[in-house]
Amino acid sequence: MLKRIIPLLLLFLASASTHAQMRQNSAYQAYIRQYKDLAVEQMMRYGIPASITLAQGLFESGAGQSALAVSSNNHFGIKCHGWTGRKVYHDDDASGECFRAYDNPRQSYEDHSKFLANNVRYASLFRLSRTDYRGWARGLRACGYATNPAYADRLIGIIELYGLNQYDMAKSYDHFMVKRSSGNVVGGQTLHKIYMYNDNYYLYVRSGDTFRSIGKEVGISWRKIAKYNELTKRDVLHVGDILYLKKKRRKAERKYKNVPHVVKDGESMYGIAQRYGIRLKSLYKKNGLDPRFYQIQAGDRLRVY
Repeated sequence: MLKRIIPLLLLFLASASTHAQMRQNSAYQAYIRQYKDLAVEQMMRYGIPASITLAQGLFESGAGQSALAVSSNNHFGIKCHGWTGRKVYHDDDASGECFRAYDNPRQSYEDHSKFLANNVRYASLFRLSRTDYRGWARGLRACGYATNPAYADRLIGIIELYGLNQYDMAKSYDHFMVKRSSGNVVGGQTLHKIYMYNDNYYLYVRSGDTFRSIGKEVGISWRKIAKYNELTKRDVLHVGDILYLKKKRRKAERKYKNVPHVVKDGESMYGIAQRYGIRLKSLYKKNGLDPRFYQIQAGDRLRVY
């Protein structure tokens, strides 16, 4: 009996270890942050669950790091059948197979949606609820999307490990993140690089930037951008300033729960609030300080969580 239990235990531990590694995979997490809004956009246009699109993109492209994704922006492993666009050749089920090539990831996501929506083979999937990711995953395998017999289980595992089904309930998405999936230059303009921190998006101010120019680029009212950053239209932007694109949170990331900020020479309360992506009013309140009287000094210790 013991001889039979030990191999099963080892198999369980190996499986648990693999799942833990997947959960901690920063490449997967970065891919999700980068493309979740694009997946939601496609869901709203075509009815394909965002969780399925993301899981397929992650699995097929190795979180955007496969040779096919890097060289051809092909995130879904779609081959050339009926394709008249640019092509590349890679070894897959056979050597030198033809795959579709795209100019940017958004084209790949759009073609993936059309590939499913316009193909009678997958018509039965669109009768499923868009929250039924298990049904979609099993249906894709049954309809012949992939030859891997474990394909459905892999998609379901990825969705559940990373909580991707939360995006199936989305009612909106960030348009500026979708725009960036079309490339770094749009309409002849080099776009700002968008970063993510403390459940928010931000960018760095460049020379010549104004609230209006940034608002036009990201598709957000310039008045809202000023308000999100606790500024007014009269405030002047400086090169290197951080500008958040959503309302800031009341507290910093959890890792700062028991780590106070030690004030350095030249720092301001506003600068500290921007650094941690929190509201200035909250920073004063957390520390029991009155903004009318408190004078910041080097060495002061401030709670940010």
